[in-house]
Amino acid sequence: MTTPPTGQIRAPAAETAWNEPAALVTAMLNPALIAALLSTAADAYTRRQASGMPWALSFIVAPMALHQGTREALPASTRTHLSTWISHHPVLRAGFPRRAQVLVAPVRAGLRLALRHQVLELHHDCLKPITRPHTTPPQDTEMHDILRSARLIGAWTAENETAAVFAGLGVGP
Repeated sequence: MTTPPTGQIRAPAAETAWNEPAALVTAMLNPALIAALLSTAADAYTRRQASGMPWALSFIVAPMALHQGTREALPASTRTHLSTWISHHPVLRAGFPRRAQVLVAPVRAGLRLALRHQVLELHHDCLKPITRPHTTPPQDTEMHDILRSARLIGAWTAENETAAVFAGLGVGP
């Protein structure tokens, strides 16, 4: 092991690796990121159902879009029915209630931020985007994948009854 220059302390490799997941989790639970993904999902939902996305679906969209395994398993389009997709991914469905529960507080924080900064509006228990994103994240980035997934999930849930979405994923509103 080389000695760091005087005055500098180098963290052991194990400690650095331990802190990296914590930083990633903090970034993924950032209220601004959650507000952006909810706005994207609500925009896609509203394009199919003018009434807007039921706010309770925020607690479905975020755990699906933020979980890498779920994102990677999502279909390319909404042609695959949600219930069919759920039945083909029992492991993802089994872990979904726990992931959703863990994200309740961060989703609430993201919703508050989006409403306070007029990214979303709440109208009759439904979310509608007030503004559309001005830029898109670069291709082949995790942010791009998250927002693309949020758009798909928003459109997908618009084609299903909200209660059926919750029941299919094994959670309650």
